[in-house]
Amino acid sequence: MSAPGRTTAPETRSRPASVPRGFGKLSARQQPRRVSRWAHHPLVVAVAAMLAAGVIGLILAAVAGAAPGATMTALWEGMFGSDYAVGASLNVAATLMLVAVGFTIAHRAGLVNVGGEGQICAGGIAATAIGTTLTGTPAAITVPTVLLGAAAAGWLWAAIAAYLRVARGTSEIITTLLLNFVGLALVLLVVHEPALLRQPVTSSETLPQSEQLADAAHLPLLGIERSPATIALWIAVLAAFGTAILVRHTALGTRLRAVGLNPDAAARLGLPVGRLRFLSLSAAGAFAGVAGGLLVATAPFVLAEGFSSGYGFSGLVVGLLARGSLSAVVAVSLLLGFLVSGGINLQLAANVPASTIAVVESLMIVFIAGAAIWTARTRKAAASQPVPDTSTIDVAGASR
Repeated sequence: MSAPGRTTAPETRSRPASVPRGFGKLSARQQPRRVSRWAHHPLVVAVAAMLAAGVIGLILAAVAGAAPGATMTALWEGMFGSDYAVGASLNVAATLMLVAVGFTIAHRAGLVNVGGEGQICAGGIAATAIGTTLTGTPAAITVPTVLLGAAAAGWLWAAIAAYLRVARGTSEIITTLLLNFVGLALVLLVVHEPALLRQPVTSSETLPQSEQLADAAHLPLLGIERSPATIALWIAVLAAFGTAILVRHTALGTRLRAVGLNPDAAARLGLPVGRLRFLSLSAAGAFAGVAGGLLVATAPFVLAEGFSSGYGFSGLVVGLLARGSLSAVVAVSLLLGFLVSGGINLQLAANVPASTIAVVESLMIVFIAGAAIWTARTRKAAASQPVPDTSTIDVAGASR
């Protein structure tokens, strides 16, 4: 019996000893935090940035004199209007994906690779030199050799900036950016100089470009009817997921992350900071070099002036939008690849300047940077607020 004047506590207030206080119901503060984490996901932020930049792009097209309906139609047809358009978009996406994967590896170690364009040029030159020389070997040997040569050239090109960063402390942003111009100039040299890679001059109409790569050096097609899509897409996707496993589930990935977060602390723990940074930036160059090899091993199978088409800088945009997520790299590369192909048709069918697409890409970077700043401030404000004591909340959520 209970004592006079006292009532028995309701059963809802009883709690097994094994159940922690506050278990069974999210607090009012925890629910918005879940929504906030979802809203700050790299893929969500990237899509939001693309949508916002796309709206501004439509406004710019309207200012240029194109009707919004005609602009959307031309953009859609350029992206999905035919099998050829889809295949061309997939090839562009593969190139951007490889550059972005390399950017992500370098960024993991706290470095910024801005030299994708120059590394593509180095890979394209090496791939052309190999592909025009190996004329009697089977495709099973020629294609891997061409791509390995392109990767080695991109590795060596980025290793210049990596060495200067590790040994001399020179900013890799400056060195990789300047090496872009050297790479572009080197392409001009080799395609104009008959003693190097220029095709034999037979008339005044002979274009300054290399000879076609041997048939065995051509990338196999995906098999889509009337489509130029090649296995470059599968190569890029495998590179992205292989890198994701490396950086997330291996000791090397953990070391790269530690160096990126705090190189001084990593050095105190005995990690070879200089070696890891050198390897990460050089690996970024290797991926971009493979992208250059894929470009010349795809129709029209020649090295020509401007063959890189700014893909190094567009891949940088993909890396920035993905914010370190390899799954986001794949998704954003596909989205931006289709957008780039649609932009080409936009210029041809709707008379919209090609620079509009460049403006849209620049706006994406601005928006993603603004989102990163906003995210950092939001987290800082949330961390400064006191956390409520959940020890006074029972299983039913009522205060004790």
